[in-house]
Order: sequence, then structure tokens, then C-alpha cells
Amino acid sequence: MKRLIGGIAVTLSMLAVPAAAHASTSAAPSGSANYYLSLGDSLSVGVQPTTAGVDEPTSAGYPNQLYNELRFIYPGLKLDQLGCSGETTATMLDGGICSYSGAQRTSFTGDTGNQAAAALAFLAAHKGHVPLITLDNGANDLNPCIAKGTISGIEACLPGVLSSISKNMATLLAELRAADPTATIIGMNYYDPELAEWLTGSAGQTFATDSVELSAVFNSTLESVYAAYKVPVADVASAFDTTDMTRQVTLPNLGTLPKNVAEVCELTWECVAPPQGPNEHCNVRGYSVIANAFYADVPLRFVLGY
Repeated sequence: MKRLIGGIAVTLSMLAVPAAAHASTSAAPSGSANYYLSLGDSLSVGVQPTTAGVDEPTSAGYPNQLYNELRFIYPGLKLDQLGCSGETTATMLDGGICSYSGAQRTSFTGDTGNQAAAALAFLAAHKGHVPLITLDNGANDLNPCIAKGTISGIEACLPGVLSSISKNMATLLAELRAADPTATIIGMNYYDPELAEWLTGSAGQTFATDSVELSAVFNSTLESVYAAYKVPVADVASAFDTTDMTRQVTLPNLGTLPKNVAEVCELTWECVAPPQGPNEHCNVRGYSVIANAFYADVPLRFVLGY
């Protein structure tokens, strides 16, 4: 049985990574090192709010926690993170949010302009030496729909957005597969931060309840495109008990809540008072839960180091 990952000490939770230089390992010529390559949005760089409520990347994200486990059982493994806070499936391919110049981002030279191209360049520079790629993307695509503010508005907005997510994710996965067929790619589905609306009263509780179904539709879209490319999916939604509105949990200062609402409150900054909250990003415990979900899909051959 695979060993579960323990949470990083809370004192590490606000260890910021400079925004201009990602948490990359030092460059190594192909053949002398193996890499775990992390791709995605703000979750992939461990974003959390500072005490002033400013979102910043940290060293406590799920890739960091997953890497801290894997490096002990896969000697010589290095972590390279290309994630970009705010990234959508469109900007992943086209750029426009984060810089990807060689000096700032990885061991290759030149400015690729976008995360997908940066990942492809990294794979080319380390052909056959990237045994693991993790990927989270798609949640930020939903922001225009969430901004509608009502379930009916979101429902009307979703079809077009989900279609774009499917198309863009398929393009990315095809490119990654072609760049290095030997790499294991693991994607993820998402928890539902909108569950925190439960705390706002009866209207919020109706919204939170309905959001579970919409979250399932979104996650199903991601799972379908991952399945088409035979990419396993870290089941973050289940790890956060996203569909469980039956069990009741009592939390200090918040009272008795449905299990899924309680999980969002305990594992993210959504139920925290301003200025740090409400904030949809995970806390250290939440990132540990995501890391465990990814770890469950790491192939046994990888864990055993062959």
C-alpha cells in the first residue's frame, strides 16, 4: 500500500516563491537527472493569501508536497514547476499571463511565450528524463460563468466554455504525448469552492447545493478529455467529499455544516474572514489532500524506481 503524504508544517505555508522566478531546480544536461514537471494554474504553484490578502505562490503547494515524498523513493529526481497563476486552457496555449524566458523559467534558452511551449521545450531538452508530469487546468475558464452570479446564468454560460476547455486540453495533451511518449501524465479534477456560499444564508445554501451538480459537469468534461488520452485523473473532488451533503460536521465558530461544505472550509481559505478570505485557494492541509490524490495515481513502476 502506498504511504500517505503528511502535511508540511504550517510554518511553511506562507513561504513565498518570488513571482519573477519560478521554483525550478538547477539546470542539468539531459542524461544526468530525471525530472518531475508540474504544469497548471495557481494550484500548481501553491498560491495562498498573505496576511494582507494578497495571493502569492508558496513552497507548500501540492507539487512540492508530492515531490518531497517521491524524491526519497526516486533518487536524483528534481522538480521543475512551470505553473502560472490565473492560467486558463486558452492562455496555456497562447500565453499572455506569465513570462517564459529561459533565464526565468527553466533550463532552456529563449522566450517561448506560453506555458505549453515552455513545457514542450523542457521535454525536448530532457528527452526521456521526465518520468512524471502533473497537470491542473480549466478552473479559471469558468470565471466568466461564475461571475453571472446565478445558477441559471452559469448553466447558460457553461456549454460554450466547456467546449473550449475540451478543445484546448486535447491540444495540450496531444502535444505533450508527442513530445515524450515515455512520460507519465496525471491530471486532476477539482473541488467546489462555491460550496462556501452555504454560510451566507438560505439563498446561498440553494446556490451551494446546485453548484455541486455544475461542478460534476465540469469535472466530467475534464475526465472525458483525460480519458481520451489515457491520462489518469487525481480524484480531488472525491478527496474533498464534494458531493456529500448528507453527513453533518460541526466546526468551531461555524456550527454544523454538510460534510462537503465543512471540507471546503477546512481545506481552503474560503471560510476565513477578510483580508485572507474568502479565497478559493487551498491551505497547506488542502494542498496535502491534493498531493495524496495525485500520489494514488503514480504508477507502481515509478514508485519502485524503474
